[in-house]
Amino acid sequence: MFQIIGIVLLFGLVFGSYIISGGKMDVIIHAAPHELMAIGGAGVAAFLISNSMTVIKATLGGFGKIFKGPKWKPQDYRDLLSLLFLLTKTMKSKGVIALEAHIEKPQESTIFSRYPKIAHDHFAVDFICDTLRMMTMNLEDPHQVEDAMEKQLEKHHHEAHQAAHALTMLSDGLPALGIVAAVLGVIKTMGSITEPPAVLGGMIGGALVGTFMGVFMAYGLVGPMAQRLGAVLDEDHAFYKIIQAVLVAHLHGNAAQISVEIGRGNVPSSAQPSFAELEEALSQIPNE
Repeated sequence: MFQIIGIVLLFGLVFGSYIISGGKMDVIIHAAPHELMAIGGAGVAAFLISNSMTVIKATLGGFGKIFKGPKWKPQDYRDLLSLLFLLTKTMKSKGVIALEAHIEKPQESTIFSRYPKIAHDHFAVDFICDTLRMMTMNLEDPHQVEDAMEKQLEKHHHEAHQAAHALTMLSDGLPALGIVAAVLGVIKTMGSITEPPAVLGGMIGGALVGTFMGVFMAYGLVGPMAQRLGAVLDEDHAFYKIIQAVLVAHLHGNAAQISVEIGRGNVPSSAQPSFAELEEALSQIPNE
C-alpha cells in the first residue's frame, strides 16, 4: 500500500514541480518513448546477460513481495512456535520412534497438517525435518547442530538475496545507460547543426531527457524497490531463525515450553506474540 502511495507521490511531485515552474511536458512526452526504449531495453538486456534463469524468475516473483510485504504474519509465528512445541514435546515424552512418523513423511503428519501454510513451505519443512533427523541419528552436540543449521540458513538467505542484488545492480547501471541515451541524442543533434536554434533547442532537450530518465528510474523506482525487496527477504529469513533457536534450545535439554519461549524472544518485534498470547495458543492445541 505504502509502495503504491510512494510511486504516486514520486511522479506527482517530480513532474508537478516541473510543470509549476513553467516546464513544458511536450519535450518529455515526445522524447520519452525513444529514451525508454534505449535505457529500458539496454537495462533489460544487461539484466538478462548478467543473471541466470533462476535469478531472473526470482526477481520477477520478487515484485509481488515488494508490494505484498513479508510472507510470514504474526499468526504464522504463533503457529510455528506451536508446531515446534508439539514436535519437541513429542520427542521428549514419546521418544524418537514416535517422532520419526512425522519427520519422515511430513505431508502425512497430523502435526504438520495443523499448520498448512508452514507445511507448504518446502524449506521450512525440510529444515525442521532434516535437523530433527540429525538428532535422531544421535547428533546431539548443540554446537554442531547449530553450526550445521547456520550454514543451511546462510545458503538459503544468500540464494534468496540474489534477486535483490540483481535489482540493485540494475539500479546502479541505469544512470550510465541514461547518459548513453543522452549521448546518442547529442550525436543526432550534431548531425542537424545547421537547423535553427529553436529546433536545436528541442533536440538538445530531448537528449537530456535520457539522462533525466536514467537517474529518475534508478533512484526513484528500481533502487528503492531493490532495498524494499531486501528488507522483506530479511524479515522472512527471521522466521527460519526461530526454528534454529527452538531446536538448539531443545538440544540443550530445555523443556518444550522453555524452548519455544526462547524462540519467541527471537521473533521480530512487529510480529512477536506476548507471553500470554503464546500460552493461549499452546493451551488450545488438542491432545494427540
